[in-house]
Amino acid sequence: MITRRVVPCLDCRDGRVVKGVRFQNLRDSGDPEELAALYEAQGADELVLLDISATPEERRHHHDTVEQVRRRLAIPLTCGGGVRGAEDARALLEAGADKVAVNTAAVDRPALISDIAERFGSQCAVLAIDAAREGAGWRVVVRSGAVRTARDAIGWAREGAALGAGEVLLTSWDRDGTRAGYDLDLIGAVAGAVNVPVVASGGASNAAHLAEALAAGADAVLAASIFHNGDLTVGAVKAHLAGAGFAIRP
Repeated sequence: MITRRVVPCLDCRDGRVVKGVRFQNLRDSGDPEELAALYEAQGADELVLLDISATPEERRHHHDTVEQVRRRLAIPLTCGGGVRGAEDARALLEAGADKVAVNTAAVDRPALISDIAERFGSQCAVLAIDAAREGAGWRVVVRSGAVRTARDAIGWAREGAALGAGEVLLTSWDRDGTRAGYDLDLIGAVAGAVNVPVVASGGASNAAHLAEALAAGADAVLAASIFHNGDLTVGAVKAHLAGAGFAIRP
């Protein structure tokens, strides 16, 4: 049985963790170093740290935040934001990331995925897809949700995996921060289109929502506000998932 992962997410701006709804109306949620240590102590399997203002501000990732978090963290860390080339990925890996997520720059230049995979290994290359529902399908949105592209999200996931992405970090733009549950149709469509792990994100309000995402085909579930707000601990979520029959790491 495949072991599933629970992954808290730290969206950072100006060195602070923030959270909003559909990437807007951001509110402060705490210090990234302290939250990282807390979630690891609660049993998080991995952590995702995204510098969400790096791309809109046309700058590189704040590496000092990555370094600070890594000092407190022993579990795997995925970092993204402002990665435009393989050297940006190298800088994040040297700062303490285990995996590097690419989004907007990869849509603009898909070869970026191959560049990272070939230089550092597919296990380091994560394709982050923000998908917005349109008709019967989904379109890729970029620049922290500000721009909706003509690119089909399912096709883009398939292409990204073929280019060397070792994982897909899939966020439903429509559900992000709404606490209405994950977009299960989106998860199932992407999971069925790729042969790499899919990390589902966007919409969790309770442990049952995370179980639904895993049942829909996700290999891992990412959540933010339910942990930041103290609604649930990582340990409580993992206990629920284990009780629902999923193989969960201690």
